Amino acid sequence: MLKTLTAQIKEYKKASLLTPVFMILEVLFETLIPIVMASIIDKGVETGDIGHICRMGLVMAFLALMGLITGILGGKYGALASTGFAKNLRQAMFTNIQSFSFSNIDKYSTPSLITRLTTDVTNLQNAYQMILRMCTRAPASLICAMVMAFLINAKLASIYLLAVIFLGVCLFFIIRKANRYFQEVFRKYDDLNASVQENISAIRVVKAYVREDHEISRFQKACNKVYEMFVRAENLVVTNMPLMQFTVYACILGISWFGAKMIVGGSLTTGELMSLLTYCMNILMSLMMLSMVFVMITMSVASAQRISEVINEKPDLKDPENPVREVPDGSIVFDHVSFSYKKGSKEPVLKDINLSIRSGETIGIIGGTGSSKSSLVNLISRLYDVTEGSIRVGGIDVRKYDKTVLRNQVAVVLQKNVLFSGTILENLRWGDKDATEEECRHACQLACADDFIQKMPDKYNTFIEQGGTNVSGGQKQRLCIARALLKKPKILILDDSTSAVDTATDGRIRRAFASEIPNTTKIIIAQRVTSVANADRIIVMDNGQINGFGTHEELLKTNSIYQEVYNSQTKGGGDFDEVKGGDQE
Repeated sequence: MLKTLTAQIKEYKKASLLTPVFMILEVLFETLIPIVMASIIDKGVETGDIGHICRMGLVMAFLALMGLITGILGGKYGALASTGFAKNLRQAMFTNIQSFSFSNIDKYSTPSLITRLTTDVTNLQNAYQMILRMCTRAPASLICAMVMAFLINAKLASIYLLAVIFLGVCLFFIIRKANRYFQEVFRKYDDLNASVQENISAIRVVKAYVREDHEISRFQKACNKVYEMFVRAENLVVTNMPLMQFTVYACILGISWFGAKMIVGGSLTTGELMSLLTYCMNILMSLMMLSMVFVMITMSVASAQRISEVINEKPDLKDPENPVREVPDGSIVFDHVSFSYKKGSKEPVLKDINLSIRSGETIGIIGGTGSSKSSLVNLISRLYDVTEGSIRVGGIDVRKYDKTVLRNQVAVVLQKNVLFSGTILENLRWGDKDATEEECRHACQLACADDFIQKMPDKYNTFIEQGGTNVSGGQKQRLCIARALLKKPKILILDDSTSAVDTATDGRIRRAFASEIPNTTKIIIAQRVTSVANADRIIVMDNGQINGFGTHEELLKTNSIYQEVYNSQTKGGGDFDEVKGGDQE
């Protein structure tokens, strides 16, 4: 873990080294001030030597000024190092997340990743700054003050030693017990973020079903759990302050009592007693700072483990040593393919799939919910690796391709369409960053999106809100199809991506595909028979297996599942004619 974290210091090593240097210099200058003050009292005030007072006063002012300058520089470089460290941590996590395969992403929830990128990194940033500054300053100040105190009077200085041992033991037990609570509280943070994310993303459903009170109650429960864990941890941590104050006052009383007796006995001067009291405050303040550092480190250990876990996560899918960098054509072959999302699962999601698709074919896939239609097509672009068997695209095993090359030639319009905040053109250019506006418009015409775009106030420069909330479901689907077409892929997969458009528009999109991209292999997953009826061949999926494979006419004659779906959709109250539109008798 430490190796992973320290590797992210990178270009901020200089700032990380200069911070403790300046903090130590600040401590040294501050340590000398009580000595000068004692000299002023003993050799200046008591003897009436004004010249000595002025000289030592200038020395004290110089030491204070140097302490101020070095303290400012220590703070400056500490802030630079800690914020830079946090920036690199976020960058390292985000970069590694982008390399995750779907199976890696399945290990972490979205709220958990967000918490790690925000709250956990902030905790580590604060801890790192405390380590650089306080973890250097406090021990240095403690050691210097203790040494000077023992040089002045070893008997009185032994009081400090007892105080340090007492506070150290108390702090050890406090931190040890509080650490368990801090580890638990970050898991509760994940639950809290999950509640927020789910509610915000589904706010329309919440309002439609008038479930605001239910969601508020859920959120309050999540908040209360975080609150309870923090209260338990803080109740332990705050005991540190009264213990510290008790020790400080006990030390002051002890030194004052024994010091007064020594002054009367002539074994201690007034200036030395003042210096010892000053060092007493330095030592105990250093202990207080150390306790704060330990509390911060305790909180950040759980965060550090969670951050390291993401940075060290290795993508399950890797490119071979000499990957193939060109996809010859859009042919697809499934050769005895079985697949499970979890290794060692007894029941595979896909079972012994054998399938051969010619380049340029239009293939429909139909089946009930949970029949593994999406799982089947996810394997083509190697979003997951097969458990058994192999998949060949263009006659080559997908595991031999460079992943980027393969995925650039396999365009997927997913079941859940996603648009990003930005203009329509910016969203379309996710398919091809160099596409001209004319190319974008042509892709939108094929996807039947140009009509509604032209009616928008800024047309192709219309701003899309985050998640595409200012466009309808059908408009979002058509924009995503246009975006996929701009990739000019050899294989186009539509995963139930026309479910929100009417049947007539669905038919226009399919006819455009047939005429404009005849050499592209098109795989259309759909719930409606009309969406796949004109496909060259249709796959009927059932319980992770291919139940039937043939043309619309063949399946109507031979496949009971297809017959049942067709009859339920065409004889259950009319269907939608893709040319005329409207319900047909």
